[in-house]
Amino acid sequence: MFNLINIDDLSIPELQIYHTLRDNALDEKKSFIADSPKVVNLLLEGDVEVQSILATQEYYDEFRELVESKNIQKLYVADKKLMSEIVGHKIHHNCMMHGIRPLPNALDTLGDSILMIDNITSSENIGSISRSMAGLGVKSYLLPKSSPHPYGRRALRVSMGYMSYLNYHVYDDIFVTIEELKKQGYRIYAAEVTQDSTPLWDVKVSKKWVLLMGHEGKGISQEVLDVCDEVVTIEMQEGVKSFNVGVAASLMMYRFKFR
Repeated sequence: MFNLINIDDLSIPELQIYHTLRDNALDEKKSFIADSPKVVNLLLEGDVEVQSILATQEYYDEFRELVESKNIQKLYVADKKLMSEIVGHKIHHNCMMHGIRPLPNALDTLGDSILMIDNITSSENIGSISRSMAGLGVKSYLLPKSSPHPYGRRALRVSMGYMSYLNYHVYDDIFVTIEELKKQGYRIYAAEVTQDSTPLWDVKVSKKWVLLMGHEGKGISQEVLDVCDEVVTIEMQEGVKSFNVGVAASLMMYRFKFR
């Protein structure tokens, strides 16, 4: 069944979520908003719970078969001008989706390779890292409560929806979490520049590993480095201090996966 609901009334309660759920906001349902056909379609190809789609007639005409296959109850159709009014700013795409965040995974179910972050603050970096993880086959993302959520609006858009390919776990205390990971047999590698760090080219990667990436500006604190098993540094040209954390994570994951 493919029943479109034509919209001409901006006050419909079901549509308010598209306006009110900003980047890292959260409601009682643990909703998320996905923007653009590429992101929405990739999510529809998985098993994410979908509450509604808000799109133009052109979107539904082009992707009718995919949308029909998901049996979504609320399919709203509007022109781009009206969609922009609902969202509150001009949009450059013709499709949005209201979904429910997948439940986080238990720490002991994350597999042999994990990308862990320590207090990264940029939603763009969260999304960029998850896209690289999906591309390189690093399946599990470990994030602190203090960082943007990977299903936040901007992070999900930057990831192009590939976050849906990954497992994720949100932790409270980095020291407790690292200790538990060690008990599970993981070797913890911290990405940082120190006097005794191992060059990335020379690192010997364990079968079960966690790669820890630090804050964009402050890096990883000495207290956290002290509880990691090894510090790894990307070899760089003299005078260049660092890469963007998303670029650094991609380079290091490639080396860890294809050693």
